[in-house]
Amino acid sequence: MACSEPVRIALIHALEESVLPARQAFAEGWPEAFCFDLLDTSLAIDLAHAGQLEPSMMTRFETLARYCLAHDGRAGKTQAILFTCSAFGPAIDALKASLPVPVLRPNEAAFAEALEHGDRIALLVTYGPSLDALRNELLAMGHALGRTISVVPILAEGALAALKAGDAERHDQLAAQACLELAGVDALVLGQFSLAHAATAVQAVVSVPVLTTPGCAIRSLRALLEPSAADSIQTGLRHDLR
Repeated sequence: MACSEPVRIALIHALEESVLPARQAFAEGWPEAFCFDLLDTSLAIDLAHAGQLEPSMMTRFETLARYCLAHDGRAGKTQAILFTCSAFGPAIDALKASLPVPVLRPNEAAFAEALEHGDRIALLVTYGPSLDALRNELLAMGHALGRTISVVPILAEGALAALKAGDAERHDQLAAQACLELAGVDALVLGQFSLAHAATAVQAVVSVPVLTTPGCAIRSLRALLEPSAADSIQTGLRHDLR
């Protein structure tokens, strides 16, 4: 694809705190792309209230996705959809086969990169309801590769509340503290877009690669939609932090 023809990508969010990390990651990793945002904060609230992913939520995801594809705009038609809400993997997977463009789960690319490092992966989240779904998603990806992997789940209690209250520094501190005793893993995935802000603080207390979901997702999308950029992505942006 010519550089003069930007790629139009839809970003669909369930948390306000995911919007800025996604935007920052595109600015750093793929500034030429044209991105637009859809935000429905009731999704995360309703999931926490229901305790499970209900059929009505699946329908809402399809509505949001099809809205993104309904009209042309700057950079033409929407060429990919990136969901940033980590707790809704089954709803996103249900769309993959029914939509005519690539659809990416928020953790899909980060998990793929983590599995390149080994079979024991740590997974850090700040939103409790997402932890089991993400663990199962990562285990399923390993199984699909014919591998038996182990996942070390970590919940940074209070970190998301601090971020919602505007205290990003406290958020990062709590995320790092949750990883202080981490040992015996091959990589650490920050399992939510909103955790990307804490990458530097977390990397300071662990000795394995720390992978952020937005950084990995953008590398994956760019390699898919701009194949000519794949070599530079492979050599220059292989890992978020070392």
